[in-house]
This record gives sequence, structure tokens and C-alpha cells, in this order.
Amino acid sequence: MTCPIDHNGPAAIVLDPFVADLDAESAALRAAGPLVQVVLPGNVAVYAVTHHAEARKLLTDPRIVKDIDVWGAWQRGEIPMDWPLIGLANPGRSMLTVDGEDHRRLRTLVAQALTVRRVEKLRAGIEALTTGMLDKLAGLPAGETVDLKAQFAYPLPMNVISDLMGVDAEEHPRLKALFEKFFSTQTLPEEVPQMMADLGALFSRIVESKRENPGDDLTSALIEASEDGDHLSTEEITNTLQLIVAAGHETTISLIVNAVVALETHPVQRGLVLKGEVSWENVIEETLRWSSPTSHVLIRFATEDVEVGDRILPKGEGLIVSFGALGRDEAQFGETAGEFDATRTPNRHISFGHGPHVCPGAALSRLEALVALPALYARFPDLSLAVPATELRNKPILTQNDLFDLPVRLA
Repeated sequence: MTCPIDHNGPAAIVLDPFVADLDAESAALRAAGPLVQVVLPGNVAVYAVTHHAEARKLLTDPRIVKDIDVWGAWQRGEIPMDWPLIGLANPGRSMLTVDGEDHRRLRTLVAQALTVRRVEKLRAGIEALTTGMLDKLAGLPAGETVDLKAQFAYPLPMNVISDLMGVDAEEHPRLKALFEKFFSTQTLPEEVPQMMADLGALFSRIVESKRENPGDDLTSALIEASEDGDHLSTEEITNTLQLIVAAGHETTISLIVNAVVALETHPVQRGLVLKGEVSWENVIEETLRWSSPTSHVLIRFATEDVEVGDRILPKGEGLIVSFGALGRDEAQFGETAGEFDATRTPNRHISFGHGPHVCPGAALSRLEALVALPALYARFPDLSLAVPATELRNKPILTQNDLFDLPVRLA
């Protein structure tokens, strides 16, 4: 399978499916200009927006849509259903894949459930979960190396989003295995159809269970709204549930992990934070900018030729948003854009998106990190990386700035 490369423009950048050096790749994308052609795994050519100002414009441009039928490569049959990234490009009908009135209809209930005020009501539950997990860590043998991702950064957001959506804890191991295949660029083509079918079946089963036994959760609320006249189809409810669970834990895992790595590799900044001279809110915002949890977001499509700086995004082409590149754009953040600086102000990043498709779970992710990080360092102020930062391993996930593990010593 191949998609045509535009040989009249700047050289296309092949995105590394192993994500060996995300920082270097992001720098190369920025240097190539605000719009650059990139090659995704499977030799699929699309365009990437890599500068902050141009990304803000494109994310509110009505000529850039989520309808995959606009994509010329899709129309021509060049994107098979076993493409490893098909679940991100064509995840089914939900608020992620529609625009306009349909998008507003699908998003409204979710957005109402995740307002800052309503999210704040979840704080006590998040604090209790955090305390319980830290108690378990404190009970481990002194000096033992701990995978902080597996034992803290992963279970906290997974439990929070599962409680919110009404997903039983017994589903977590299966969800973890399926989502790792869903996001990975290393999933074999022959595994993709079964993985997608298994995810669909799992979430369909959850929805049907909530129809029979509704609870005080967002999935039950979506089902009730569809029965009260909001006209959400079963497919839309199921896909919305899958979208929220996927995005609702993956982003927060990376945010917590990346914040710890940033602090442990910047001891002066860490000292300022632990002495109370810099707020944890600042740490979270700077982590979101400097080490965005989302490296690339797939995928939007141009309904007509669109000017991007001095270049053209052609009609029918796909567009990804390279948040890893945007966060260190010197035109937006100045000459120190490449430095982690928790004192930075203002810090107007767009790591949770911009425009009508901005992440509705941003407030929840921020709250989880705001509870988890200060509690972690209050309990273990001498926490340190158990390996040099250069030995931390990126997972082969094109869309997430994620690590295999985070080995630390809690001291």
C-alpha cells in the first residue's frame, strides 16, 4: 500500500514507528515549516501542521473536517481496514469523527458531565484512590525499584474514568491489552480486524449491561438521553464510551509520567516546587507544553485547498496535528521554548486541542494530576529515577508520548 508523495514540496518526513527520539523528530518537523508532508506507518502520506499559530487557525477552520469520506486516499481504496492506525483514522461514529450539528449533539452530554464544577466533585474520590495507591507503595521493601507507571500512573486514571463511565474493574486487564494493540504502530495487520472486533464487542457488552442495570454513571446517562429524545444511536453511545475511556486514561498516564521525568531531570525546578515557590498547577501546564502527552493527533481532511503559511494543504488530503512540535515553537514560547521551566508565564499552549474538538476531559486530567503529583512527592520527597533518563524507553505509539515503564526508587 502506498499513498502519493508530493515531490514538488519539501521532502516528506517519515515518522519513526518506534518513536526512538521524539524530541529530535519534533524539532525536524518544526524546522521543515508550518506544514510538512509526513509518512505514517504503512507508507501512508499525509500532512502535519507543526507551528502553533497555524495549528490554532486550522483547528477552527470549517474547511478542515473529520469526515473520512473527504480523504482522497480513502476514496481511492488506498487505506485498507487492516492498516495498523485504522482505529485512529476511522474509529466509528462518535463526537470524534463528525462536525457541525452532529458534533454538538454528541458532545453536549459529555461536556456537561465534565465541566470544571462537576469534575471538582470527583476530587474526594480521586484523593482516596491516590492515598490507597501510595499506601501500597509505602508498604514495599525499602530501596526496591518500583515501576511507577504500572503501580501508580496507570491504575489511578483507569479507575477514575472507569468509575465515571460505569466500567467494572474486572475489565481493566482486557482493556489494557486491547488498547495497547489499538494505539501501537507495531500491531500486525492480520491482528487489526480481530482487535477492532474485540474492542467493539467489549464496549457493546458494557452498554447492553447498562441498559439492563443503569447506574449513576455517564454511560447510563447517554443511554437515558437517547431514550428521552436526543437520538443517540447504540453505535454512537458505544463509540463515545470507547473514545472517553481510551482518551480519559491514556493522556493522564502520560501527563503524570512526563511530569515526574521532567522534575527528576531538572533538579533546580524540582527544588522550587518542593519548597512551594512554584505551584503544581505550573508544573502541570509546563509539562503539557514541554512534553505533551499527545504527540500527534490523527486525522482531519481538507474539503478544499487551504493556505497554511506559504504552503498549501491540498483538497482531499489528510492532516495530523503534531502537538509534540507545537509545544516547543519558539514563535509562540520564545527562545526558551526548548527548556522545561515551571516558572513560565504566560503559558498558552494548546496541548488539549483548540476549537470545537478541544478535549472535553481536560479538566478531569488536570485534576487527577493535581491530586496525584503533590501527594506522591509529599509521601516520597526523595523519589528518584532508578535508571538514567537516557535509558527510559518510548513505547511505539505514534499518537502518545508514552514510556514502557518508569522505574524509580521511592526512598
